[in-house]
Amino acid sequence: MNNDKYLSIGALTRYLKAKFDSDVNLRTVFLRGEISNFKSHTTGHLYFSLKDETSKINAIMFASKAKNITFTPMDGTKVLVAGRVSVYEATGSYQIYVDEMLEDGVGNLYIAFEKLKKELAEKGMFDQKYKKPIPKIPEKIGIITASTGAAIKDIISTIRRRYPLAETYLFPCLVQGEYAKDDIVKKIKQASNYDLDVLIVGRGGGSIEDLWAFNEEVVANAIFECQIPIISAVGHEVDFTIADFVADLRAPTPTGAAEMAVPNISDLLNNLNQLKIRLNESINNRLIKEKTKLKNYQNSYILKNPMMIFDSKKQKLMLYEEKINENIKQKINLKRIYLKHIADSYIFKNPKMLIEPHRNHLDVIKETINKEIIIKINYSKEKLNNIKKNYLLNNPGMLYQDKKIKLKHNIEKLEVVNPMHILGKGYNIAYEDDKVIKSVSDIKQDSLKLCFVDGFVYTKVEKIKKENING
Repeated sequence: MNNDKYLSIGALTRYLKAKFDSDVNLRTVFLRGEISNFKSHTTGHLYFSLKDETSKINAIMFASKAKNITFTPMDGTKVLVAGRVSVYEATGSYQIYVDEMLEDGVGNLYIAFEKLKKELAEKGMFDQKYKKPIPKIPEKIGIITASTGAAIKDIISTIRRRYPLAETYLFPCLVQGEYAKDDIVKKIKQASNYDLDVLIVGRGGGSIEDLWAFNEEVVANAIFECQIPIISAVGHEVDFTIADFVADLRAPTPTGAAEMAVPNISDLLNNLNQLKIRLNESINNRLIKEKTKLKNYQNSYILKNPMMIFDSKKQKLMLYEEKINENIKQKINLKRIYLKHIADSYIFKNPKMLIEPHRNHLDVIKETINKEIIIKINYSKEKLNNIKKNYLLNNPGMLYQDKKIKLKHNIEKLEVVNPMHILGKGYNIAYEDDKVIKSVSDIKQDSLKLCFVDGFVYTKVEKIKKENING
């Protein structure tokens, strides 16, 4: 085999590079585009890509040229560049080596884009937890885009080709210009009143100015608040808008959005056929298995000889019966042995042995009680001797004299309160019907009974004259 005609990859790349470098038209090229994937190396070199609505090219600007730039390049900046186009041998890709770069005047839009993107991200509007799942087999699909143009045609044709069973609802709106943002919000709210399974919002490609309606905060809020799962399909694959980040799913193109929204009917049919085949195989295998099991049952010895089951159970029952009888006999023999052991025991034949230990204990208790009694008697005798030694017992006259003095004092106290003692001083007590008269106003009759110290006197009341005792 002749291998001379085969080139190495390096040889082919060097050949293409030589072609690029020898082409006069590629030595100085002027391009207009938007910066993306921008990186500034520590050496001062700048690495980025330039893109427009349809294509993208890699670019590099060495530090010696980059120091002449009068603005700060970043992703999204529209620029005008001049340089040469050549092939980078390590990757085999062509790129532009930029010598000059000027701002094209739309960098402010990208700054506004990045600012709003940061604000909405901090609010959590891009968080995955808020993303609604896209139904696998939708029945009703809403489309918000311009009623004319390639986007709506691509979306509808793709849906009809992939899944013609789905119904599509078009909500035509402005997708570019001053009033586009309000019209998009209006159509999203209008679509929410329909029983849709999924909603596609987007338009075809264009510049950052053309796509700006999908970078407005009101549009982002409308997409976030919509209860219908939304697929964002704005521009081409290289284009990103705020709507892409807020939506539940981002599609690279309107056609891609349609492919994500519906399944491929041919794939569904293939899956159904596969499921049908697997189901039939499963049923057949189950039938074969059950038939085999049934055949085994039919050919089993026990099924052909059912009495074998009874004989087996009967034999098992007899075995249990023998074990039970044997256990009962063992229990009875053990009890007999135990009973004989008790009957032959020394204590059972000499029951007094049970009393002897307690008798000794009683003797100990009796001796203890006697000791306690002797102690109590001795204590009582000692106490009696102490009483005898008491001074009053040895001097009973002193005890009598003391009692006599106390009696005299008590008699004197009684004499003081004795009413007869008072009457002896000249006083008397007046009674009326055995009732003591304490006041002149108490006299009701004309006779009174006066009590003196030595007897009673009856007197008549002739006239009652009341006078104050003090005057």
